[in-house]
Amino acid sequence: MGRRNQSDEATFTDNSKSARKAKSSEPGTYRLAPHSKTKVAYFHDEGVGNYHYGERHPMKPHRLTLTNHLVLKYGLYKKLEVFQPRRATDQEITDFHAHDYIDFLKRVTPDNAENFAKYFQRFNVGDDCPIFDGMYDFCQIYAGATIEAARKLIAGGADICINWSGGLHHAKRCEASGFCYVNDIVLGVLELLRHFPRVLYVDIDIHHGDGVQEAFYTTDRVMTVSFHKYNGDFFPGTGHFDEIGSSLGKYYSVNVPLRDGIDDNSYIWLFRQVMEAVINTFKPSAIVLQCGADSLGCDRLGCFNLSIEAHGKCVQFIKSFGIPLLVLGGGGYTIRNVARCWTYETSILVDTELDNNLPDNEYREFFKPDYQLHPHLSGRLENQNDRAYLTRLKQRILEQLRYLDGAPSIQMQEIPPDIQGFLEDGEDEQREAKEDSEAHKDIRDLGGQVEVVGEWYEDDFDNDGDARDGESRGVLWRGEPSTPAESTDIDV
Repeated sequence: MGRRNQSDEATFTDNSKSARKAKSSEPGTYRLAPHSKTKVAYFHDEGVGNYHYGERHPMKPHRLTLTNHLVLKYGLYKKLEVFQPRRATDQEITDFHAHDYIDFLKRVTPDNAENFAKYFQRFNVGDDCPIFDGMYDFCQIYAGATIEAARKLIAGGADICINWSGGLHHAKRCEASGFCYVNDIVLGVLELLRHFPRVLYVDIDIHHGDGVQEAFYTTDRVMTVSFHKYNGDFFPGTGHFDEIGSSLGKYYSVNVPLRDGIDDNSYIWLFRQVMEAVINTFKPSAIVLQCGADSLGCDRLGCFNLSIEAHGKCVQFIKSFGIPLLVLGGGGYTIRNVARCWTYETSILVDTELDNNLPDNEYREFFKPDYQLHPHLSGRLENQNDRAYLTRLKQRILEQLRYLDGAPSIQMQEIPPDIQGFLEDGEDEQREAKEDSEAHKDIRDLGGQVEVVGEWYEDDFDNDGDARDGESRGVLWRGEPSTPAESTDIDV
């Protein structure tokens, strides 16, 4: 797809009007026109990779710079519309997040952190979610890109939108969690709900997409599907298949809890079985796909055996349904493999085959010794997911879907009068449902918070350490966030 400029510069500003709206094959379901060329938009801010969580912190935004350079050097930009996204405003971010929490993120810095220390526990900041220079600017950049991408889909200006800086799925309304401060996914879905009747969220990060599930736990307009490791201890400690939603959202949360070492064939088989049934039942109008790359084999914090090719086949399968698609990043802590994976998946989205030999680029030394797009990542761990277990998982999920009376229908208005109403109205019921869930019984008995030693390493090149089972992002589980204060002011 054509660009505004043929130079090798990575980003541009979107100043065009929308081109068209996707045609629908049935009421409320939007599919791409059958014989038109798929339009793919790519949102990237050149500065987003320059932020730094800390010297020994596993989250490295620099992976976004590596990804973008590979996208450029492979020439994929020639088939993309590339946009420099604007930053999200405070008003947009507080469409979901609490005002006092956002006021805290805006004001706290490493220099004045001691003055805000009394709020750290309340907002869950510390070792896991550190305070670093430009923290709120970073949040505004990746959240703004997701919001702009969602608006591009709504306007019909693209069929697929990509924002690899997004996908931070753990952040809650009133607190940070799992390296995530602002939940751009929830903000993007809220934007999509202004136009699309039903939105499907799919998460292939190794960690459960708890923040997104929690946000939409009581609505039938959003179905969340998360494929993740679950054993009750692995971060964030949620994602049991008994977590199915509540109130209007009952049965609209689908969890696929997996064990260590799942391989390509097992994962792809289960993913296709589950997602085909979900899409045919829910009939989404738009899809948001979170492509966390920590589900790859050899990830610093991961324990699966997936290859980059298998991860990409999940993206290809979702793309094949021809439904407006928002593709986001997520986790991924062996950064050279994150860049390879997201570059490969960009090529899938624009129907382009790539040479396995990586092109020359200024970050070439990150990819030694093989300098290939598809290094061998499988076989590190024994696959504990036998076919009998996967078949039971599949059958249980299909049984859950049978409780749905087809896709929910809603009366569409130009702008829904209270798009977040279902979030606030369902908080008490959602909290009660969690307390009643047997899946959380053991965690509640421990008093609400369990900590383990996290995986830390020295620098960007220290990517080869093994992640141990049960070790992940510092805090495994926190109790329910405290009720937000009425005032939005933070006293120093």
